[in-house]
Amino acid sequence: MSYLPDNTPVLAEDFLLHGSKSDTLIVFAHGAGANMHHQYMTSMTDKLIAQGYQVYRFNFLYMQANMQDGKRRPPDRAPKLLAHYEQVLLDIQQKMALGLINCQRIILMGKSMGGRMSAILTSSDHQLQQPLITDVANKISAIVCLGYPFIPLKGGEPRLAPIQHNSIPMLIVQGERDKFGDLQQVPNWALGEHAEVCWIGDGDHSLQPRKSSGYTLEGNLNHAIENIRQFITRLG
Repeated sequence: MSYLPDNTPVLAEDFLLHGSKSDTLIVFAHGAGANMHHQYMTSMTDKLIAQGYQVYRFNFLYMQANMQDGKRRPPDRAPKLLAHYEQVLLDIQQKMALGLINCQRIILMGKSMGGRMSAILTSSDHQLQQPLITDVANKISAIVCLGYPFIPLKGGEPRLAPIQHNSIPMLIVQGERDKFGDLQQVPNWALGEHAEVCWIGDGDHSLQPRKSSGYTLEGNLNHAIENIRQFITRLG
């Protein structure tokens, strides 16, 4: 792990840039418990690349530490996660300057917690701490949340502010059985006209269906990818 002169930790080597240069760059943030190398993350990345997108994956700092010493830590609090997310955008800006990325738009996509941080980062409740990333931030065109964690792990009111206090087009890909917000709960909440929900048949928080449902994980992931593709196409 490396540090800025003010001792702020910056992105080390825990990122991967996949796919050929594309007009659309997808920045893919992991969830709370599984890192960017998890099969779910790699499978979705491969499917996104097959659609012609360039994909940038990264690990948040606590996950980098988990991988370095094998200990399992809980996620950092939101301010630290968001600070690191801004460092990711700064790294992307540097790669754009080097010609490694040549995108016209950036889609922030995240699994669960990663999707929530993506929504917070672009909401009116968050002020960027890195003024140098303005050019990159201006390219952010949409948010894709894979299993948005509406209901906190310990229960309570749904986390609607990151969605409601946002104006960027947002696609929420949600399993019908997601314990953090299912088909019976989510339609009762006002998300805003900028947000749309794609329901995945019998899917849980990772879009995994029950064997008896007639759905398969592969089919559900493909359905998610097709809806993401259509969503990005509609952006123009």
